[in-house]
Amino acid sequence: MMDDLTKLIKDLTETDGVPGHEREVRVKMEKYLQPLCDELVKDRLGGVLGKKTGAENGPKILLAGHLDEVGFMVTHITPKGYLRFIQLGGWWTHNMLSHRVKVKTRKGEYLGLIGSKAPHALEKEEREKVMKLKELYIDIGAKDEADAKEMGVRPGDWIVPDSNFTTMHDGELWVAKALDNRAGCAMAIEVLKRLQTEEHPNVVYAGATVQEEVGTRGAGTIARLVEPDIAFAVDVGLAYDTPGNESYPMTCNVGDGPLVMLFDATMIPHTGLRDLVFDTAEELGINIQVDALAGGGTDAAKFHLSGIGCPSIVVGFATRYIHSHNAIMSKSDFEQAAQLLTAVIKKLDKATIQQLIDR
Repeated sequence: MMDDLTKLIKDLTETDGVPGHEREVRVKMEKYLQPLCDELVKDRLGGVLGKKTGAENGPKILLAGHLDEVGFMVTHITPKGYLRFIQLGGWWTHNMLSHRVKVKTRKGEYLGLIGSKAPHALEKEEREKVMKLKELYIDIGAKDEADAKEMGVRPGDWIVPDSNFTTMHDGELWVAKALDNRAGCAMAIEVLKRLQTEEHPNVVYAGATVQEEVGTRGAGTIARLVEPDIAFAVDVGLAYDTPGNESYPMTCNVGDGPLVMLFDATMIPHTGLRDLVFDTAEELGINIQVDALAGGGTDAAKFHLSGIGCPSIVVGFATRYIHSHNAIMSKSDFEQAAQLLTAVIKKLDKATIQQLIDR
């Protein structure tokens, strides 16, 4: 039997939505946010937030995941009916081979398999190199190009990993596609749920952006809409607890607590806000893990540059195998992050925010 939180994660991760095609996920988010907020706030690209007022004219606090997951888009159909495609978000080609996908067309949804040359047909040098995306194709069982077109396939159709949610270790570990970043979407819902019975001296906007995986595009529109005083991007981070990462300087482990990003290619978190998060975690007895990446970024890239500057930070979860058909993260990490974020938000009145900015 799944508890309500695990059911929420299952529901969100099994809903499909790649960059530019997040509608199914947005509708699902609206269903969960509606009963927890005063009103739904939306931008024109598809981002959605639940607004909950704790204090009229209080500081505006933005907490957001992103609706989109990594996927693909059809670029053309070969004469024999196979689909060529591009990636939406970052993939490593060898994670894609032989996996099932769903091809979404105007006439319905079709099962596809990502194919390549058989191992028996590979030359020695081919076996030793990383395959290029242009060498792959998707097989939907079409007899030829005309058959694929009759099925409704056309360039621009979107493609999503086909992978069902499950759990490991007596439900403590969640296994799913799209944990990046339906976990962040679920966090927005969970924090609003916890704030139903908690006083907070601000106006909270909790929800999710669109098109994060292709350049944090929806973060810009949401930030312009809300004009937040403080922003939290909730997203997954990397776990280094698998074989092959022994020499990596960071030690982020699944199940060892929430993750805070100290640095990435797009943002350095606001020092005052970072210290408030660390101090609050210490008060609550929550272990904080940290990471610093020379590459990559999150929606905080746009949040912190909005207006005249918005103190921002990334809080998330160490996650194995992101940007693939199956990732793994910890339920306890999620629950502790929810406890932490709720506690921090309760502290963010006008005076506290001014102190953060002035320090």
